[in-house]
Amino acid sequence: MPLVVFCGLPYSGKSRRAEELRGALAAEGRAVHVVDDAAVLGTEDATVYRDSAREKALRGALRAAVERRLSRHDVVILDSLNYIKGFRYELYCLARAARTPLCLVYCIRPGGLSWGPRVADAADNQGQNVSVSWKPRTEERERPLAAGSSVLREPQTVDFVVSGRTQADVPKELEQEETKAPDLPAFVTPDKSAKRVSSAFYPPELMEALTLRFEAPDSRNRWDRPLFTLVGLEEPLPLAEIRAALFENQAPPPHQSTQSQPLASGSFLHQLDQVTSQVLAGLMEAQKSAVPGDLLKLPGTTEHLQFTRPLTMAELSRLRRQFISYTKMHPNNENLPQLANMFLQYLSQSLH
Repeated sequence: MPLVVFCGLPYSGKSRRAEELRGALAAEGRAVHVVDDAAVLGTEDATVYRDSAREKALRGALRAAVERRLSRHDVVILDSLNYIKGFRYELYCLARAARTPLCLVYCIRPGGLSWGPRVADAADNQGQNVSVSWKPRTEERERPLAAGSSVLREPQTVDFVVSGRTQADVPKELEQEETKAPDLPAFVTPDKSAKRVSSAFYPPELMEALTLRFEAPDSRNRWDRPLFTLVGLEEPLPLAEIRAALFENQAPPPHQSTQSQPLASGSFLHQLDQVTSQVLAGLMEAQKSAVPGDLLKLPGTTEHLQFTRPLTMAELSRLRRQFISYTKMHPNNENLPQLANMFLQYLSQSLH
């Protein structure tokens, strides 16, 4: 069944959205598995993202947990930062190998513009089911706020682009924001209805580092589409579009290099080698009495080879090796009676 990947910085509402989606799918009778940092680590720990080695181990554990749960019957939701596009590509390859659809939900925190990465231009996301981009008109503050400080924010004008249409949202009053260390933003404050809400505290310096490292999704990349971009928690989750992307779209086709070879009998290669050797021996014998323009006929075959010039054994052996290499890539027991005719056709096309 499909894989849903949530992407975004901390405090962007990913866990709330994941729980909302899990509840909606579970109400339809679907089996849903949620994989997050706490499920892998035992408890959510923000300090993991300070150490590259620990973070790499976390990504490997998340990938393994998703791979174990991917099946044709269950929906898997990955609730983590997923800010590295290379890791999102690995998840795309997992879904493609499992022959199951995938979609990406990108969550953005509108209240902390200086901490959140900017979304790609709305033109990049046109044609998607849900596409939202925000662009601040006023100059953003570059330095994060220290814990325990109180700042009076000036009104900001933000353009929201939803499915190609622009709306202006201008706050009418000045807003007092307390940024004490133990307090989370208002829109990610845990409530009784939410079962999975981030409880780890991310210091301002870590938030700034994650913002600099963040690689925003781009719907032009095949591993980032279909892309659903959501700003804050006030906007409703596009359940209908997500259902269509997960249950009505076809899964991406797997690479041929990752597929198992079709079953063939144990004697296929032996018969292939024997038949091609007999054809070469028959051609070398038949061309001894042939003149240019004759059709060389071999016993047990319906195909003929036009004789235009004397053929050397070295030249025929090289073409035989090429034919064997190609046939081994596509073995088929049904072709055994026609191997001699197929080899003669290959020789006729290669020599003329």
